Amino acid sequence: MIDHAGISVSDFEEAKRFYDLALAPLGVSFLFLVPPKHTRGIKVGGYGHDQPKFWLNETGAQIPPSHFAFSAKNRAQVDAFYKAAIDAGGKDNGGPGIRPEYHEHYYGAFVLDPDGNNMEAVCHTPE
Repeated sequence: MIDHAGISVSDFEEAKRFYDLALAPLGVSFLFLVPPKHTRGIKVGGYGHDQPKFWLNETGAQIPPSHFAFSAKNRAQVDAFYKAAIDAGGKDNGGPGIRPEYHEHYYGAFVLDPDGNNMEAVCHTPE
């Protein structure tokens, strides 16, 4: 349904450092920095598996903060995302666990990024 989306951040390099570390356990990496001549000098870059799907742009903190949920293949990836995001300076917003209020197999973890956006990794399988 959604091809790509993004958030604005207050400090591109700080956000990139956070997302580089937090998304690595999900197999997601930084793929593309838009040349500044196409962005009026604003730093814009995208993350994904094989093409950018999640974008950062340095135009100030997202107001209000956003929520994004990244797909995980299994619960171990959710756990690894949470640990990596916390180690990268994220703030706990709900540790890894089953969220039966969403669905019986919904296993997710929530971390606030440096600008207060609620980032989640989620797995929908029973393992």
